[in-house]
Amino acid sequence: LGSVAFWGLASLLGQDVLVYGKQVLGFSDTYKGVPYALFAIGVGVGAALAGKLSRGVVEVGLIPLGALGLAIGTAMLGLFVPGWFGTFAWMALLGVASGFAVVPLNALVQWKAPAARRGAIIALVNCLSFAGILVGNLGCLLLARLGCDCAQILLIAAALTLLATLWAIWLLPVALLRLCVVLLTRTLYRVRIVGQSNVPLQGGALLVPNHVSFFDAMFLLVAIDRPIRFVVEQSWYERPWLRPFLQGLRAIPIAGSGGPRVLLKALRDAGQALDEGELVCLFAEGEISRMGSTLPFRRGMERILKGRRAPVVPVHLDRVYGALGSARQGRVQVVPSRVPCPVTVSFGVPLPASTAPVEVRRAVDELGEAAWRLRAAELQPLHVLFVRQVRRAPWRSALLDGSGKHLSRLQALGAAIVLARRLRLAWGDQRAVGILLPPSVGGALTAIAASLSGRAAVSLNYTTGQAAFDSAIRQAELRTIVTSRAFVERLKLVLPAHVTVLWLEDVLATVPRGERIGAALRALLLPIGALERACGARSRVQLDDVAAILFSSGSTGEPKGVVLTHGNLQANCDGVAQLLPLEARDRLIGVLPLFHSFGNLALWYALQQGASTVFHANPLDAAVVGELAATHRATVLLATPTFLQLYLRRCEPGQLGSLRIVLTGAEKLTDELADAFADRFGIRPVQGYGCTETAPVVAISVPGYRAAGFYQAGTRRGSVGRPLPGVVVTIVDPDTRQPKPIGETGLVLVRGANVMRGYLGRDDLTVAAMHDGQYVTGDLGRLDDDGFLFLGDRLSRFSKIGGEMVPHGLVEEHLQACSGRVERAFAVSGVPDSKKGERLMVLTTLPAGELPAVLLKLAARGLPSLFVPRADQFVPVDALPLLGTGKLDLRAVKERCLAAAAAGGA
Repeated sequence: LGSVAFWGLASLLGQDVLVYGKQVLGFSDTYKGVPYALFAIGVGVGAALAGKLSRGVVEVGLIPLGALGLAIGTAMLGLFVPGWFGTFAWMALLGVASGFAVVPLNALVQWKAPAARRGAIIALVNCLSFAGILVGNLGCLLLARLGCDCAQILLIAAALTLLATLWAIWLLPVALLRLCVVLLTRTLYRVRIVGQSNVPLQGGALLVPNHVSFFDAMFLLVAIDRPIRFVVEQSWYERPWLRPFLQGLRAIPIAGSGGPRVLLKALRDAGQALDEGELVCLFAEGEISRMGSTLPFRRGMERILKGRRAPVVPVHLDRVYGALGSARQGRVQVVPSRVPCPVTVSFGVPLPASTAPVEVRRAVDELGEAAWRLRAAELQPLHVLFVRQVRRAPWRSALLDGSGKHLSRLQALGAAIVLARRLRLAWGDQRAVGILLPPSVGGALTAIAASLSGRAAVSLNYTTGQAAFDSAIRQAELRTIVTSRAFVERLKLVLPAHVTVLWLEDVLATVPRGERIGAALRALLLPIGALERACGARSRVQLDDVAAILFSSGSTGEPKGVVLTHGNLQANCDGVAQLLPLEARDRLIGVLPLFHSFGNLALWYALQQGASTVFHANPLDAAVVGELAATHRATVLLATPTFLQLYLRRCEPGQLGSLRIVLTGAEKLTDELADAFADRFGIRPVQGYGCTETAPVVAISVPGYRAAGFYQAGTRRGSVGRPLPGVVVTIVDPDTRQPKPIGETGLVLVRGANVMRGYLGRDDLTVAAMHDGQYVTGDLGRLDDDGFLFLGDRLSRFSKIGGEMVPHGLVEEHLQACSGRVERAFAVSGVPDSKKGERLMVLTTLPAGELPAVLLKLAARGLPSLFVPRADQFVPVDALPLLGTGKLDLRAVKERCLAAAAAGGA
């Protein structure tokens, strides 16, 4: 009917426009057909545009758009009777609208017709279309005979077209819905479709996507031209303004509140639709994620698929969270974050109907990791987002410290530009530059300056000793080090003679007013490429350029240089920001040094999110940290559990009263410490997990979402949280590297865009650290059904005693619990034993008089005897050996245990 109507109208227009060109426009017989020729050209242009907008699917939403365009265009010609150029323009637009209508109409006929009778059906449609052409010609002649002039005939044609369009929309409201989808996805959104061929062309299949916005169904409709029957919550199905469209889509309403019978009926209806060869879409999470991570999949999927053979197609919607229509922590985004907003719809390989929901969820997350890699090409170098924050609100606070320094965003960027320009000659052609500074405004400015100049920042660890310090300088081939006289005087390190020392105080000794103004103008006005060149970059900074080289602590050997690109760090910043967004009012306590992977991330994360950072050079100075938190009303604290123990003892409860997030990493957070911190300060710390090699965050705990009728867990006791968006964690057997079932403990492997480029100058170590494109963390852990990661000990922290693997960390946890102490009091290591191969030895700060009671409690816990150290294997120490990052110095623990064993301590 649509094809017949279109060709009838086209014929009527053709006849009428010939008369229109002669009578109204005054064309001779030779040129009276020019308007209709422009109409024909417009049809060609519209057909090409329709093909491009359809993107490989039969887009019926273009039909009402074309029909409305025809109605409006003919009405404008009939009402206003424009001159030559107006008529030419409107005829061309009418042609474009006709192209929008005729292409999907013809495609629909070919697509819907059964293959065995397709030729006959196309022939029949052509016959009817020519009948429509005849009706159009005769209709024009009849109207003319009735006394209608050409303008009036155009108005009658416009009215008929509008009525036919409204009638068609009333019959098929899905077409109007598709029109809305087309308009939204071609204006506010830019949709990329990946793996569309994985959706079966025929037969039933269950689509299972993640659910992150109210517009998720729209993205699926635009990605697939097959009809989709959505399983929809009853409360939404009953809304008057949605019901006609959902009925047109033949959606399946489901209500959890109606009792088991109502729920089972909806699941049976969905299963029957699969049996009838239809596509069914089930949002298996049951609700929109308000936290940015994929929620647990409910068991309804199993009920639908039970006894059936229809495949499951995992689907992932990327870049939707935080965009228009998503609900971040319950607040619906009503303003587009950017226009057009990019969205990626990824379809995975179909899975058997017997696949467990937790495995389908994992397949969805793997699609998310692949989509994250696709978006990596659109990421920007680290400093670019900070520059944008500066230009958005230059007066907002950025960097502060306890000495009274307080720089706004513009002042911070301007100072970094001044620093980069003054260091250009000294840095010369170096690709990597050394930074030896504590957590401070100066350290942050130097890191920003290095990034602007296109150089890799090598933040040197000043807590590991002279040998490790010299090794890092040698491996990075550093020729210059930016540092401070006041800071170096407090260190027990000797700077190598062959390295040029650039004193920060001297570089920034006097900055004339004109230079400051020039830097501010560059910060606000220069394009990014020109700004980078002004700061000493030889070419545009790219995502694949090295941004930072961070050295391991060297606690188990010579330090390894971890090479991280702008893409690695930016992907990690984006992943953390999706789960843990900051606002301009947020202030971080910057106590982690830049050589610490979490400290390096915290700097860029805060700068890019528009939050400010309050620095303090010594994280062990708990009293000052507490005072700074209170004075500046800090809201976020990133620290290690060791530092939290200090703050627990020395900070007053009110000093940390403004904190809304306390996030720990680098070592395990015990329940005892978390509970004690919550009791004293009223906020329970949560932990994340990462490695320097993963830039560094792998998983993170976040505040859950609670509202009437909702609870979405972001943390779980004992867990380090869920993996970041775009990061996939795989648990494998440590020996065979075969995947382990959900819930079983194994070796933790990580895949994502945040995984390092490799180890500096050590391809052999890089190859050993990777397996099938995944980073081998060396940690043992397990994933639960809801995607939370639980860590055990490091694989290297085991002793093989009598043929059995004994985890040092587990023994430490039990000793700690038996002691009743909050602060860490034990460090376990293995030493050689002539009878059993190895035995456990323990460094402890516990008074000797308390040890017997601890051992009695330990024996009562039911641990295997091999897990219980003998009383003569405890070595008293004044303090456990720690690294500057607050982590246990495993090398020093091992050396002291070996020394005690050699001295007869065994």
